[in-house]
Amino acid sequence: MKRILLVEDDVEINGLVAKYLAKEGFGIDAAYDGEEALARIREHDYQLVILDLMLPRVDGQGVLRRIRAKGTIPVLILSAKDSEIDKILGLELGADDYMTKPFTIGELVARVKAQLRRYVDFNRESADRETGLLVHGDLALNAGSFEVEAAGEKKSLTAKEFAILKLFMTYPTRVFTKSQIFEAVWQEESLSEDNTVMVHINRLRAKIERDPSNPVYIQTVWGFGYKLGEARA
Repeated sequence: MKRILLVEDDVEINGLVAKYLAKEGFGIDAAYDGEEALARIREHDYQLVILDLMLPRVDGQGVLRRIRAKGTIPVLILSAKDSEIDKILGLELGADDYMTKPFTIGELVARVKAQLRRYVDFNRESADRETGLLVHGDLALNAGSFEVEAAGEKKSLTAKEFAILKLFMTYPTRVFTKSQIFEAVWQEESLSEDNTVMVHINRLRAKIERDPSNPVYIQTVWGFGYKLGEARA
């Protein structure tokens, strides 16, 4: 049974969400403030955390920072904060998805299942990842031999294109901002007006995508950045 930690200080919302997710066959632990959430995370292994931002004792951003300092558990933010800057900040801190209140249970369940599928795939490929081989559907990257294959065809990438693709494939559930990509690949502080990442993403797409104008592997998340697309056979 996949285990989910639900962190929500509103007792009614917490109980409602827990009830519906339990009906879907998930094991649910509830926490009502940030300190309780962190204590549960220290004590148990979870496959997903659903996290409110406006929490007592330790706020959601503080909880998220500590989760990301220790691992790659998927985090789905569920918050009444619905401004673009709140969403961008949540994703930059390492959230994998962001839903705003009010919400529908059907959409929440669908997003939970999508994140869990990606996390299971991520763990299934961990043995390959340790040997330097990353596989995502019909996309394969070998860090040891510096080789990339897309749909069975070998692709010749520059060092920076290879590093960008490796970043996405190492963290297949993450949404990365342009600043995060630049700082991870170039190892320098990003300038907000710099289009370097966008240019390299376009070049990478031109090499690995069947239709670069309709990308499947490297997808744009409008207003936020880029992410790895769903794996395809």
